[in-house]
Amino acid sequence: MKNIKKTLIRYPYLEKPVEIYERECGHKIVFAYKRGSLINISSWVKTGSINENDENNGISHFLEHLMFKGTNKHKAGEFDRILESRGAIVNAATWKDYTFYYVTIPKGSDERNFNDTLDLHADMMLDPIIPDNEIGEPFDIENPNIKTKRERHVVIEEIRMRKDQPWTKVYNQTNQNMYTSHPYRRDVIGNEQIISTITRECVLDYYRTHYTPNNITTIIVGDLNPDEIISKVAKAFDFKGRKNRENDEYKIDVPTQTTKYIETYSRINTGFLMFGYLGAQAIDIKTCTILEILALILGQGQSSRLYQELIEKAEKQIFNVVSTDYYHFRDGGNLFIQANFKPDEKENAINLIKEQIGKIYSDGITEKELKKAKKKLKAGFAENSESVSDISETIGFYMTVCNKLECVEEYMNAIENITLEDIKNTSQNYLDINKAVISVLMPESYKK
Repeated sequence: MKNIKKTLIRYPYLEKPVEIYERECGHKIVFAYKRGSLINISSWVKTGSINENDENNGISHFLEHLMFKGTNKHKAGEFDRILESRGAIVNAATWKDYTFYYVTIPKGSDERNFNDTLDLHADMMLDPIIPDNEIGEPFDIENPNIKTKRERHVVIEEIRMRKDQPWTKVYNQTNQNMYTSHPYRRDVIGNEQIISTITRECVLDYYRTHYTPNNITTIIVGDLNPDEIISKVAKAFDFKGRKNRENDEYKIDVPTQTTKYIETYSRINTGFLMFGYLGAQAIDIKTCTILEILALILGQGQSSRLYQELIEKAEKQIFNVVSTDYYHFRDGGNLFIQANFKPDEKENAINLIKEQIGKIYSDGITEKELKKAKKKLKAGFAENSESVSDISETIGFYMTVCNKLECVEEYMNAIENITLEDIKNTSQNYLDINKAVISVLMPESYKK
């Protein structure tokens, strides 16, 4: 194949190196060999809510829905109908840094499933017509008068369902207050007002701007011969001279320097709270891995510190749920501590979590905790190397958010080489309580 640069990357737990093909147009094709009866084809696009503004917030997610509404070759619904009749799983997802579309399908006894899936997938990615009759007419959200509900209403209903969830409310308050100007402060799913009025031309313009060759990585995982399929992928993804676009760069927000506290109210019976900290850029593999370890030790699973100290061994039952998460993002991740608690014990709940964070901040962790956390991370990566869909998602993340698959080796090396001193230094840099945003959601009866 002419004008294609090939790179081999060693990928832990796979039999063969992963092959990366970078085409002259900028489109990347990645092949990972995985023995088995399933294949996965996915395309990852370097766009999500990071590329939105206050006028089009939610457009990435809305476009994800509309991409399935037909092309010039295939009517709406035909894509799903053909593939699902062959046992395929078809789906997509939108997040802050990316949107991706995937199909997992039985390999079959010949190449028919691969060839047909590839053709349908490429057609959807390159030629969505996004018809007005599938979008639905724009309408006034305060005074809707619609005869036929279309995709606008599907997304708006999804937004409304999430708005009613207490965890979503407390997360959104935390997320919005961790940032001052970065697009990450916006909700990925968008809002009802924008989705109810956004035009087809606006959606198409967003598609043309961001779904460019250099922004798309197509990943194939399965028991296939790359010599036979890469040229097919390149042929199917004929961008017909589509111009590339360089992604925008944004000023990375710094953490608050004084603890920020937000309290809101809802029709609930218990209290919800979330501590939020800004983390490292995804490309900083070592620091992100340390923050993963801290999140794991602090609040993931029944052996974690928060569960043991605040639920299992607690003399007084204040908490129903307490846990942690670490999210990796291009321009800086997020570490969250979340809890559901008895509303009469709000001050105690906050102080008890502060106390546990303070112990990590001042004393670090033990050698036993570090070894256990490393073992869990390695086991988790090994488990995610068992299925074609999980392998595809891992590759897609590193190629799209970190811009290079070599980070997968850096990750495994980081797990192996992180020390107790690394943990303590990182916790003191990121877990200072003055850098925390604390959001609390209380029952309306507690409103003063």
